[in-house]
Amino acid sequence: MEGKANGPSENQAGRSVSGPTNPMVTPLLNDLYQFTMAYAYWKAGKHDERAVFDLYFRKNPFGGEYTIFAGLEECIRFIANFKLTEEEITFVRDSLPGSCEDGFFDYLRGINCSDVEVHAITEGSVVFPKVPLLRVEGPVAVVQLLETPFVNLINYASLVTTNAARHRFVAGKSKMLLEFGLRRAQGPDGGIGASKYCYIGGFDATSNVAAGKLFGIPLRGTHSHAFVSSFMSPDEIIEKSLKSSDGSHTSEDFVSLVQTWLSKIQWSKSLHGIFGETNQSELAAFISYALAFPNNFLALVDTYDVMRSGVPNFCAVALALNDLGYKAVGIRLDSGDLAYLSCEARKFFRTIEKEFGVPGFEKMSITASNDLNEETLDALNKQPFLFFEMKGHEVDAFGIGTYLVTCYAQAALGCVFKLVEINKQPRIKLSEDVSKVSIPCKKRSYRLYGKEGYPLVDIMTGENEPPPKVGERILCRHPFNESKRAYVVPQKVEELLKCYWPGSSGGDYPMVFGDVQCLNKRREDLPTLKDTRERCIKQLEQMRPDHMRRLNPTPYKVSVSAKLYDFIHFLWLNEAPVGELQ
Repeated sequence: MEGKANGPSENQAGRSVSGPTNPMVTPLLNDLYQFTMAYAYWKAGKHDERAVFDLYFRKNPFGGEYTIFAGLEECIRFIANFKLTEEEITFVRDSLPGSCEDGFFDYLRGINCSDVEVHAITEGSVVFPKVPLLRVEGPVAVVQLLETPFVNLINYASLVTTNAARHRFVAGKSKMLLEFGLRRAQGPDGGIGASKYCYIGGFDATSNVAAGKLFGIPLRGTHSHAFVSSFMSPDEIIEKSLKSSDGSHTSEDFVSLVQTWLSKIQWSKSLHGIFGETNQSELAAFISYALAFPNNFLALVDTYDVMRSGVPNFCAVALALNDLGYKAVGIRLDSGDLAYLSCEARKFFRTIEKEFGVPGFEKMSITASNDLNEETLDALNKQPFLFFEMKGHEVDAFGIGTYLVTCYAQAALGCVFKLVEINKQPRIKLSEDVSKVSIPCKKRSYRLYGKEGYPLVDIMTGENEPPPKVGERILCRHPFNESKRAYVVPQKVEELLKCYWPGSSGGDYPMVFGDVQCLNKRREDLPTLKDTRERCIKQLEQMRPDHMRRLNPTPYKVSVSAKLYDFIHFLWLNEAPVGELQ
């Protein structure tokens, strides 16, 4: 099942942009102070002044040196449908002081985002602190009303996508990663968002049925311990027949066929004495599940005892299915020493293949779950060899939930939305904490690549500065540290900010996708979810390994041009008050 398009599909020019995935994302999904500021702008006659805001973050999450940008599609859906209803305006009126004039509420009735312009980095890109993820330009009062929704839509999306990407990096390319976090997520929206953005970050499937329907994400899931413990014995099974996979014959008593295989395993030369009597209620549950899903039989084997009951019972059912032309999928481990148990299970499967001549049985899939996180995956990969010529673990797929979707290691990304220009006048926000000083003016951002194809540095320039050119040396400066500077001769230059919402100063703006020409700017189409996921994976592959490692990663360089550096410090000195010593 392929991921669906984020927005309207290709060749749908002329159709309106769908609203946000969550219907609660409305203009009222806002902080009250955005409306109080909007009123104050209106009262002062400043509400239509042209302002530029940057949305960015200050520090990479999880102790790493990269972040994945996500949430752009939901922002575009929001502004495409931005309009306060009469009911919402009434509520705003009741929430503001009674002294607010009626004319302001007439103003609210007329506003939309037709005169707002949004440039953004492509969703699914690797991004870094200080570089604007979005540049939002428009009437200051309207753009101010976008701040809280935009930060809300991007903050968690980028955080959980980055968390997923870090899990994928540690697990490796060959392992299947399954997102199982719905029941532990922070509410329905957290669950839906986590499924979508974990898929972008590199996970292969989700257990979340609603996310599968909304976004076309592949679904995975089998059964829980409750299903296993709900059975008492094979005598409960009433319908015992199972038709072969090709329909040529029927086993009238599949239960007996399984029990025959269990006896063969128990008394086989290679496995004799490894286990005794298995749990019969577990066997009944496995048989029932196989009768229901003969082509998709994957069993949870740790309800009672993995190696003395779960694995032998699974193998008996899998061999009976094999007699009828079906191939079982594998097992899931949800407790215990996952490395040891996975190796023991693989050894058991290998013995079955050799003992009974069943090709491919050794390769049965082993899935592990049980509160896994990035550290657990890393520890499993570093397990010492347990057997001769055997890996430290034999897990093929990981089901990860709580620590993934709740971003347990870090609660928030810390996105900010700062005014950098108004009426073409650059503005700066100062702080005693240098990390909180904003970079003023309307800017362009570029990624410079080196000879080996790796990104070397991101550089911000003033809007009207000439762009960096391939093969031409450019001075890259740290925005605030005078001594940190370097010349770069880029082998490739990529402009990061693209126009995803062009705006229309004339007010006649067709809210459509496609190759929309407006103010001589091409509107970028939103990619499909699958394309966004592939972009994320490709971008991570392009990063230098030392930027990606879990422990002590090398910081990626973010810089400004020499001209912008000089202007930042000129404005800083100009705006900072001069102290006086008494």
